Amino acid sequence: MNKVEKKVTTGRPAPEGDATFAPVRAAFTNDEHVTEKRMFSSENVLAVQGKIFAMLVKGKLVVKLPKERVDELVADQIGENFNPSRGRRMKEWVVVGAGRALWVVLAKEAYRFVKAGKA
Repeated sequence: MNKVEKKVTTGRPAPEGDATFAPVRAAFTNDEHVTEKRMFSSENVLAVQGKIFAMLVKGKLVVKLPKERVDELVADQIGENFNPSRGRRMKEWVVVGAGRALWVVLAKEAYRFVKAGKA
């Protein structure tokens, strides 16, 4: 796995396919604790204290939240459980398609959860 961390900036061209994730990245440009990680050739991964809290996967937002919150979002049909490999549901990760919820709001919620160390 190729990982590169760097401070989140908006002063450079956005990575390809980044248009939907741009508002999420922009929400954290002034936070010195947030870095971008490069994973699997994607620059659309945000971390706090070295732990991922939000990423763009196949055009959808994936965020880390408490299991109860993930269950709520799934029950309300706002998101779905994140299954990075078939049959392996990750209880604290939710996938939200574009237009299904305010991505920035969910990313900030995920940031607070992960930064608090409960992740």
